[in-house]
Amino acid sequence: MPNDLPPWSAVYQQSRRWMDAGCFEVLTSDLRAVLRVASGRRAEPTAVIIDSRTLRSTPESGSRAGYDGARRKKGSKLHMAVDTLGHLLALHVTPASRDDRAEVGRLAAAIQDATDESVELAYVDQGYTGEKPAGAARAQGIALEVVRLSEAKRGFVLLPRRWVVERSFAWATRCRRLVKDYERYASILASLHVIAFACFMLRNAAILAQGA
Repeated sequence: MPNDLPPWSAVYQQSRRWMDAGCFEVLTSDLRAVLRVASGRRAEPTAVIIDSRTLRSTPESGSRAGYDGARRKKGSKLHMAVDTLGHLLALHVTPASRDDRAEVGRLAAAIQDATDESVELAYVDQGYTGEKPAGAARAQGIALEVVRLSEAKRGFVLLPRRWVVERSFAWATRCRRLVKDYERYASILASLHVIAFACFMLRNAAILAQGA
């Protein structure tokens, strides 16, 4: 084994510098544009899907964990937006007790920043109903469209558009580090999700390159 490999602490410190510099966000943005163009879409989307996911807390996440009464979990909540192909656009982490509707404005601003204000429509579930989230999104030039589950249906139903973000959450859970909140800092948890999506998108780009 080579003796010139840096110790783990040096690798971690370098990774932290890349995280702090936003290198992985830039990589994800570039990969998203490449994959969209390769699929015959515009480089920047006009429609997105917004949702949240609660990760159960661990001793490492400590006192910043909150309780999500709807999901009956104590932990951290990941608020995320993806394009209609499931590619990451924006995300941030809060305590699980944070209301989804209160985070729409912050997420909408991040979406427009990541796409040069190309997004006009966001699909959301019934947890985002009300004038407050609609107004927060509208202030960023985005209209919210609530995709509702028909009361006449029972059991599992594949909702139009909404299933895309659920698939993206499922992609993230393939990374064992992201199954629960194992991080001391919320910023690290968010950055690890960005890195995970960058890896997924690199794999898809490699598959496209092999078929070219």
